Amino acid sequence: MLDITLLGTGGGMPMTNRYLSSAIISFKGRKILLDSGEGTQVAMRKFKTGFKSIDIICITHFHGDHIFGLPGLLSTMGNSGRVEPITIIGPAGLKNIVNGLLLSISYLPYKIDFIESPEGPLGLVISENKLDVRYMTEDNPSTDLVLETLSLDHSSACLGYSFYINRMPKFLVEKALLNQVPKQIWKKLQYGEVTTYDGEIYYPDMVLGEARKGIKLSFITDTRPTKEIIQFIYGSDLFICEGTYGDDEDVDKAFKNKHMTFGEAATLAHEGKVNELLITHFSPAMDEPRVFKQNATKIFKNTAIGYDGLTKSLTFD
Repeated sequence: MLDITLLGTGGGMPMTNRYLSSAIISFKGRKILLDSGEGTQVAMRKFKTGFKSIDIICITHFHGDHIFGLPGLLSTMGNSGRVEPITIIGPAGLKNIVNGLLLSISYLPYKIDFIESPEGPLGLVISENKLDVRYMTEDNPSTDLVLETLSLDHSSACLGYSFYINRMPKFLVEKALLNQVPKQIWKKLQYGEVTTYDGEIYYPDMVLGEARKGIKLSFITDTRPTKEIIQFIYGSDLFICEGTYGDDEDVDKAFKNKHMTFGEAATLAHEGKVNELLITHFSPAMDEPRVFKQNATKIFKNTAIGYDGLTKSLTFD
């Protein structure tokens, strides 16, 4: 239902064995990019994720290891025939930063729509083979994917992201028959449409069962742990979190540089009652992150250590 690939798991500077921070989500044939550190395009080619169907780019913050791959990627997309608009989401100041990065590019054949520090949930809807973005309202709640953001505690303005795939309630034939709903409109009601037929109004709850749990993915990087993160990630099927420092003894460095240790990431996963923790964003000084895995698993057992090219698939229970 949703696939996510870690394109780069490094922080700070590119390494010969590790690309910089980036991940890509594939959802119903369309793609969402999370950050674009230097070398992101190379990683895309290496791991065969593609880039032509990227509709949305989510930027956590403006440090170079998260955005310096953006100008080249946007240029390549234009040179590859992209003409549909792209939406870029990020902290306040996003438009000025991106436009500054693009000064050396004279022309892009597509429009860029900017959303800075969203003030509420965003609905992502598949429309004409593209992911459209809009603010959710009570009058317009229907969406394929819900995107939410959280302000984090880093040395610059930084956003965390969560994605929630709604799951439609089960269609109940017996309920539809009991409510004498015409079969001609079953499909519309199944997909949540209030429908008028033969002069009568029919509602989805006349054919549907109880609400069912969807799929939740959370992405938190470049921050100190905060209480707000716990609520934000709560119940996530997959929680991707930074672990810049693997050693518990590096907590003072983590505090000074506004990052986290493996143990702190695991504590958030435990308190947020997530299903799985995936740690990424490793310091250049940490050559082999798996050496420190025990520092996370002693707190949260279902922890995986990320690596470039790792793909996770999330499906409904």
